[in-house]
Amino acid sequence: MALNPKLRDWQGRCVWLVGASSGIGEALAHELHRRGAFVVVSARSASRLQAFEREHPGSLALPLDVTDADAMRNAVRTITTGHRAIALTVYCAGHYQAMRATDFDLAQAHRHLEVNYGGALNLLDALLPQLAAQGRGGRGGHLSLVSSVAGYRGLPKSLAYGPSKAALANLAETLYLDLHGMGLGISLICPGFVATPLTAGNDFHMPALITPAEAAEAMLDGYAKGRFEIHFPKRFTLWLKLLRLLPYRLYFMLVRRVTGV
Repeated sequence: MALNPKLRDWQGRCVWLVGASSGIGEALAHELHRRGAFVVVSARSASRLQAFEREHPGSLALPLDVTDADAMRNAVRTITTGHRAIALTVYCAGHYQAMRATDFDLAQAHRHLEVNYGGALNLLDALLPQLAAQGRGGRGGHLSLVSSVAGYRGLPKSLAYGPSKAALANLAETLYLDLHGMGLGISLICPGFVATPLTAGNDFHMPALITPAEAAEAMLDGYAKGRFEIHFPKRFTLWLKLLRLLPYRLYFMLVRRVTGV
């Protein structure tokens, strides 16, 4: 059963990808442009966004820092000039640095919250009035938050990253309850390991590692089926979802055994 309006036809539809200078965001932007969408890409790297704009005629680069609330509001005003509706907004900006309690870094912990969660709140502040107007006008709209399977349960080396992604999951669930009745779509994206600049520094084996292009295809498949949670690759994420059901005693024992910590 679909929990969201199904998104299948992208021709001429406006999509805004926040965090699109590399990785999953860039791959999704490329595929949506190929399918005929009007793609707006945002991130801090102006040079990479401008290169995307040159290589994808008809797209629009809007560089910004997600921690700047004013920049987010200005971006929404620019995109919606002429009463353009935003069919899909994807928050895929992210910050990641492995951290354990034995090597705690307060500045890095705050940085994870500022980018991974605080940036999403800045997006909501800028976007929600627009989405509400679209909902009242029957034009719909969809907001997609990219979390991670690291937000499912506590994991080693994820002291700063995991909690910020868990917060996004709770946020998406609450947004769905508040906005679904207005005809708006909300989805939660929970990738496993994807070969991106964020994961390139990992010093451990990443099981079921996939490419950003594969991640983008999985997301588009989820949008087409009207899913709320879109997780991939399932050969890995289904096992992690199963771990969520274990009592703590068994969970802690199994994680220690598998990871060796």
